[in-house]
Amino acid sequence: MDSIYKEIILEYYKNPKNYGRIKKPTSSAFLANPLCGDKIRIDVILKKGKVREIKFSGDGCAISQASASLLTEYSKQKKATILKKIGPKKVLQMLGIKIGPARLKCALLPLEVFKKAISKTP
Repeated sequence: MDSIYKEIILEYYKNPKNYGRIKKPTSSAFLANPLCGDKIRIDVILKKGKVREIKFSGDGCAISQASASLLTEYSKQKKATILKKIGPKKVLQMLGIKIGPARLKCALLPLEVFKKAISKTP
């Protein structure tokens, strides 16, 4: 693993962007990975089909927390119709590191929660 990417992952883990809860979200979703203990909740406010505010909470490994932070940061001010099309490849690209099979679920759990949250919105 390239050390610059390791540093980026650790930075997002120690100082996550968009961490917290939204008081009155348009939609929320929560999932946990029982195998590793990662837990992610995503709250989102959509207005006129765009993400106006998004936050995540929960806890887990550096990869799941960095992935949630990067995904929420990427999603701001984007249309939900576009965001619904994001796939695992995009999330792994944002992380910028090679993820082994054992850690893939950690990296993609935030995407699964995110898709669940935005699919609940009109």
